[in-house]
Amino acid sequence: MKKITFLLLLSTVFAFAQDFRNPVDYLNYLGKEQQSIARSTWRYTSAVAHSTNARRIETTRKQLVNSIKNSSKKIEALKNGYKGDIEFRDKLLNYLYFAEKNINEEYGKIIDLQDVAQQSYDYMESYIMTRDLVNKKLDEEYEKVKLAQHEFAEKYHVNLSSEESELGKKIKLSNEVFDYHTVLFLVFFKVNITDVNLSNAIEKKDLVAIEQNASSLLKYSYEGLEKIKSISSYKNDTSLINETERALLFYKKTAEEFTPKVISYLMLYDKFENAKKTLESKSESERSEAEVENYNAMVKQVNKEIGIFNKLSNDNYQEKTKVLNDWNATGDEFIARHVPQD
Repeated sequence: MKKITFLLLLSTVFAFAQDFRNPVDYLNYLGKEQQSIARSTWRYTSAVAHSTNARRIETTRKQLVNSIKNSSKKIEALKNGYKGDIEFRDKLLNYLYFAEKNINEEYGKIIDLQDVAQQSYDYMESYIMTRDLVNKKLDEEYEKVKLAQHEFAEKYHVNLSSEESELGKKIKLSNEVFDYHTVLFLVFFKVNITDVNLSNAIEKKDLVAIEQNASSLLKYSYEGLEKIKSISSYKNDTSLINETERALLFYKKTAEEFTPKVISYLMLYDKFENAKKTLESKSESERSEAEVENYNAMVKQVNKEIGIFNKLSNDNYQEKTKVLNDWNATGDEFIARHVPQD
């Protein structure tokens, strides 16, 4: 779920001078500012991937915003660009303004969406789509910067290296890892949230809702098992696929085996409650011997079944908790394993 797409650097020559006596000096000055932002971007990406400390993550986000602001001020100060040519400078500035606005405003909206995303699959999809749309817009804006850089280089006969920077490679790789994680997370989340709805229905003893959610859970379990067949391992790492499969098999078992037993017990309990109400509505003289015997037999049956039901529910809950914890732990370990360290 954790992802930021932001800045992939193009390599240029790294000689440095501020008087811009030639176009290489000018490109390198702007490249130096891009590098500064890329380093801040990487620190933020790395913090998200390798830290559970919310304060550290927020600190690196603020550092990223400050890095953009500082570089924007320096680039704004280049009023004349390169000998009056300000097209590349302006394209870079437009990108930085756009990036700062998105990180401050759009990412705030994404965080708000994240707060409600856990409530339903539709909300989760909306959160991920919004997040990815913001990242896509950032990518598109940066493509304009890259184009302007190439046009500037062609105009002034400067050869640009096509080799991607190490920071750029790290950020690109990180985004691949986050994207892969998201695909499997959505498969898992779809069955997990359906199971949450099923549990709520069971708690309310709503037989119609129980049957509907159990049917959906079984359907999504089969769909998920089919979908992961087409997902390849990530660099020979099958841990997340395997954990997702284990979770899907558990939820399939919940729908096929656990839920029918729950329904059977609740129907018995409902029948018992109705018999109890009927009996209690009559005076002792109005109660037939058959009614009393039937009620007493049902009391014995319910007392027996309630112990079985409680054990069944507890076992299901314990296994469910383990499935959830194992999937989250595997997902975190997968990200930490494949996102490069600083």
